[in-house]
Amino acid sequence: MQIAIIGLGLIGGSLAKALKENTEHTVIGFDRDENTLLDALSLGAIDSVGSTSLLENADVVYVCLYPADVVRFVEENAPHFKEGCIVTDVCGIKNQVCGKLTEIAKNYPFVYVGGHPMAGKERSGFDASEASLFYNASYILVPGEAPQSATDTLVSLAKSMGFGTIKYCTQQKHDRMIAYTSQIPHVLACAYVMSPRCDEHSGFSAGSYRDVSRVARINAELWADLFLANREELADETEELVRNIERIRAAVAKNDRAELVALLSSAREKKEKFG
Repeated sequence: MQIAIIGLGLIGGSLAKALKENTEHTVIGFDRDENTLLDALSLGAIDSVGSTSLLENADVVYVCLYPADVVRFVEENAPHFKEGCIVTDVCGIKNQVCGKLTEIAKNYPFVYVGGHPMAGKERSGFDASEASLFYNASYILVPGEAPQSATDTLVSLAKSMGFGTIKYCTQQKHDRMIAYTSQIPHVLACAYVMSPRCDEHSGFSAGSYRDVSRVARINAELWADLFLANREELADETEELVRNIERIRAAVAKNDRAELVALLSSAREKKEKFG
């Protein structure tokens, strides 16, 4: 197939590298940074630099941009997608993307399927991308109104790139779960390192500090957009987090060992049961 990748950052670049390393498909790269395109070409991550004519021949298009830019790109290029072309995204939120792209697709012959590869790093950009990024990772699909054949094609591509788990859900379920599994850990890590003690942690910290603080090395522009795009779900989850922290704080402040043991034991049991 002819596969177009729009945006060769961490995810787009890794998709390109994984496809070239594991499949025989032709990969066409689009990026606003000419140096990124040259790097991708020289490394063999893409076969050619994208153009309108090449986009018109694409069988699958991965749009790897910020949510608002995804919608804008599809709106502007919808007339260029050929009949039966599968257009998908990699956005970390779905409510502000899936509905709009599904509506656009109704007026054109392409098919839209929402997607979200559950993989990432603290670093961003093409230089941080790697073919092995998706090994054994989860790939979430939001099929919406798309035909099964389109979903099957994306599943086949995902498996060829090393994804180990495929999950299907609605856009509402996706955003609620992502608020908990992805966004809240970033909220927690950022809040944690805001303590003045962070300035002098060296020599006092080990694995626990590294584990909790790791994702505070954040792409602030991207995550601010993702937080706000999912603000209702994230606000609810943040309330839940604050409520649970307050229960532990209160037990410590009251010197209530029995309550503290009960809370910590409950947390351990949930972790052992659900992973």
